[in-house]
Amino acid sequence: MLTLRRGRVTAVLESVEGLSRIEVDGRLCVAYPRLTGPVELGDEVIVNTQARELELGSGGFDVLYVNLTRGLDLPAEAGAHVVKLPYTPGQSAARHGEEGRTLPSTLSGIPVVCCSLHSQVAPVCAGIGTEVRVAYVQLAGGALPLSLSDTLRLLRARGYLGTTIAVGACLDGEVECVSAASAFLWAVAEGFDAVVCAVGPGIVGTGTAFGHGGLAAAEAANTASALQGSPVIAVRASESDERDRHRGASHHARSVLELCLGEVVVPWPAGYDAPEWLDRRTELDVSGWEELCADLPLSHMGRGPTDDRLFFAAAFAAGRAAARSGE
Repeated sequence: MLTLRRGRVTAVLESVEGLSRIEVDGRLCVAYPRLTGPVELGDEVIVNTQARELELGSGGFDVLYVNLTRGLDLPAEAGAHVVKLPYTPGQSAARHGEEGRTLPSTLSGIPVVCCSLHSQVAPVCAGIGTEVRVAYVQLAGGALPLSLSDTLRLLRARGYLGTTIAVGACLDGEVECVSAASAFLWAVAEGFDAVVCAVGPGIVGTGTAFGHGGLAAAEAANTASALQGSPVIAVRASESDERDRHRGASHHARSVLELCLGEVVVPWPAGYDAPEWLDRRTELDVSGWEELCADLPLSHMGRGPTDDRLFFAAAFAAGRAAARSGE
């Protein structure tokens, strides 16, 4: 069931591209103006309060569901007929990048870095660098709106990403695509040299081997393999996670690799111990990764690069491997 509450906007804290951080009756809330229309002080709104009330780790805020003051009778995007979140209360039509054009049939070997966490994206991009044209593809498994991610806005502004693509149920990207396959092929058609894909912030998870959003990385890797790309797995790893299942190389990484049907590159930062089951790994020298990531927002579960060096070094290694595959 939806948990909805009527309220009034009591503060507009920040407005950036695609996202407004507001307060409704003094409680933190996020709004997506491209979906629900602009929001201003004093607007009467309805918000979804469920994630905050359940005290979810990444859901410490409400989400604006509808703006009763200025968000009714909004027009559909011109020419759009493919519906996002079809047959749900939040369905809306959007134009998709693969419409009205012929896409290539293969990826022609371009690297596709497959991340199981959104917090891997920044160090992966640092490993690739700004000399390579990179398209970011967001897959379902975490937050669906791309505009929630401040990291993507910063990477885009600093030249690490050339565009952002929302796949399937994901939404509010610069480009929308129906599937990962069409998103990857669209990137090739547009002249991008590499793809980085991940779930959005706030991964879905049940604590089980295959009940987590990180498996989107395996699905992306299999799609890349089938389309003659070069999939690279960004291994989730940690020195500092208090949960045994995520210490060292995470059980999420193991599940992802178990579901990969084709050949994949599995970079691992040299100098760190790896579990025996990670026998498909390729060790890479990642010296200097701290300096190359210094101007980027590195944070995972509240930990930064000095708190969990392995996590960020492993993600950086995946980016470095992708950059080298194109040389």
